[in-house]
Amino acid sequence: MEKSFSESYKAAGVDITAGYKAVELMKQHIARTVTAGAASDIGGFGGLFEMDLTGIEKPVLVSGTDGVGTKLKMAFLLDKHDTVGIDCVAMCVNDIICCGAKPLFFLDYIAVGKNFPEKIAQIVSGVAEGCVQSGCALIGGETAEMPGFYPEDEYDMAGFSVGVVDKAKVLDNKTITEGDVIVALPSSGVHSNGFSLVRKVFDVENADIKAPRAELGGKSVGETLLTPTKIYVKPMLALFEEVKVKAVSHITGGGFYENIPRSIPKGFGAKIKRDDVRVLPIFDLIAKEGNIPERDMFNTFNMGVGMSVVVSKEDAEKAVEILKANGEEAYIIGEIIKSDEGVVIC
Repeated sequence: MEKSFSESYKAAGVDITAGYKAVELMKQHIARTVTAGAASDIGGFGGLFEMDLTGIEKPVLVSGTDGVGTKLKMAFLLDKHDTVGIDCVAMCVNDIICCGAKPLFFLDYIAVGKNFPEKIAQIVSGVAEGCVQSGCALIGGETAEMPGFYPEDEYDMAGFSVGVVDKAKVLDNKTITEGDVIVALPSSGVHSNGFSLVRKVFDVENADIKAPRAELGGKSVGETLLTPTKIYVKPMLALFEEVKVKAVSHITGGGFYENIPRSIPKGFGAKIKRDDVRVLPIFDLIAKEGNIPERDMFNTFNMGVGMSVVVSKEDAEKAVEILKANGEEAYIIGEIIKSDEGVVIC
């Protein structure tokens, strides 16, 4: 690639040599994510991964894809780009784990108005951190320089991950019965959903989002909102090993009312005890400053619960203990009831 250079392309706004430099800078971050199955170097035309199927009788591949959404605006405003990659990975691998699958690898796509290699490397450092947290390999990706399509200092990103699970261990919500317990795994904050509303509430383009706020324990609105999405893969895999998990919901856009029913069979609903939900201060502040009804809050945000897990009543205490032993301050927020209403918060 030393001889690859086009003055005409550069004059049109695309510097291919900057792309090569970005690849070189990101390699150190990618190296952190290498797992036993990673079988290719970055720079080829495809990412290779050799699966170890030891102990898996009927392997089922599970895939997930997502982006970071308008949370990226916060990264632009704060000029901080090393955490949004964690969000991108989290949104994909947290979905995969809901099926009982272990994420294997991840690929990202970053589109920029202008390729600043150091900024690209910062973004990829976050992607690599997300992969390390979830135990999957970053085996490839794409950086597209698109002048005239994106402003020079902005970008968009998305990604996808593939995982594997033995067919016999795919989570089956048909085993759900009345009286089963719903366990909550705390979120780290707003995660990567609802930012169009958040940005409107705080008027982030015009307000001072760097000022410390007492309501947020001295942190600024900007810092709090940019907190990366928590990745639940490792504690959930540990839970699957010891407890019969009946259903898992990743609480993303649409909040409780949209996401919890996705994992519950028809004829059953989730009864959530409102007073037991450990709502984070950022959500109280959003509701207050935006004058947002509580019903809308629970139908937009995770409200402090990033993931919910359904287990039998007999396994509930053990499930909480296992999750706590793996770094999650899990707690019980409700139970399964016979209902066609989906979610009842009372």
